[in-house]
Amino acid sequence: MQPTLIRRQLGGLIPPKIATPSILSSGSGAGLGPLVNFYSKLPKGPAPAPAVRGLKERYFNGKNASAAPLLWTIVGLFTLGYTIDYQMHLKHHKNHAH
Repeated sequence: MQPTLIRRQLGGLIPPKIATPSILSSGSGAGLGPLVNFYSKLPKGPAPAPAVRGLKERYFNGKNASAAPLLWTIVGLFTLGYTIDYQMHLKHHKNHAH
């Protein structure tokens, strides 16, 4: 492989301003000061949990993901529709027999 191809492929891994050949090829460790300074400023530990922003994230993408809210919505709509249909049917029988 050609050096330019390798440099292009690995360019996204190491920022170019930090890993310059003059800093990395020096014999002493004093040239690595900017690199150490950069990495010492990075946050340590696990990343904080992202804030929950919507219903989909709360019920379907969280650590307690479940389809229960969707099923309860379907059951609730069915019950509401059945109740309305039944009440309309009772009004039909109020003055007329089958």
